Amino acid sequence: MHAVTEAGIDARLLKLELTESMMLDKVDDCINKMGQLKATGIQFSLDDFGTGYSSLAYLTRLPLDQLKIDQSFVHNLGVRHSDGLIVQTIVGMARSLGLEVMAEGVETPIQKELLAQYGCELYQGYLLARPAPVAQLEALLSAR
Repeated sequence: MHAVTEAGIDARLLKLELTESMMLDKVDDCINKMGQLKATGIQFSLDDFGTGYSSLAYLTRLPLDQLKIDQSFVHNLGVRHSDGLIVQTIVGMARSLGLEVMAEGVETPIQKELLAQYGCELYQGYLLARPAPVAQLEALLSAR
């Protein structure tokens, strides 16, 4: 937290992404540390949700703000019915827990449309833009 304060960053604008595998060995310790950071305003996102060792028991204990649906499910939206069901389930569960939900790896308008139908309106992926240098990103944002 010292680094955030020293840099003059508003902690409420900072969202840290964690993967399930980062928390497997020391869940209670992780929850404690996350709680301390959360008290400063820092937010947390659980990345690649659905591909790790998801435990609903610890998921309800983590001070999360967001679940990120893994791109492996998004990739097959509209192709494999079961992936659509999984995405719908994740969106419903996230909403029930009061969490934002974001989809990773959105590359096509059809994927975006299906996600919107399922209630997921936050997404990232090549449909928006390819990775680029900061200057190019700033130019893109200022044009909008």
